[in-house]
Amino acid sequence: MDGEFFSDLLAAVRQQIDSPQTPYVGETFQRLVAAGLSKDDALEQIAVCLGDEMENIALERRAFDEAAYRAALNALPMEENPGTEIE
Repeated sequence: MDGEFFSDLLAAVRQQIDSPQTPYVGETFQRLVAAGLSKDDALEQIAVCLGDEMENIALERRAFDEAAYRAALNALPMEENPGTEIE
């Protein structure tokens, strides 16, 4: 994932955490931190989920699928932090 794009995803996740429209993102963040992830790792894992959904939007030419995004968040934490694999 491109470094600049990933930075944009992290910014979007921070906004989602604070937004009353996406409380499930803040809940996921809190759950991941409570499970022992650092705040940075939690943000990165959520950003990867958002990036995957954005990629699917582009590839499949469809609208944002909130249910799929929520399901991806519910599946966290990931074994390894893929946010460190920025190209």
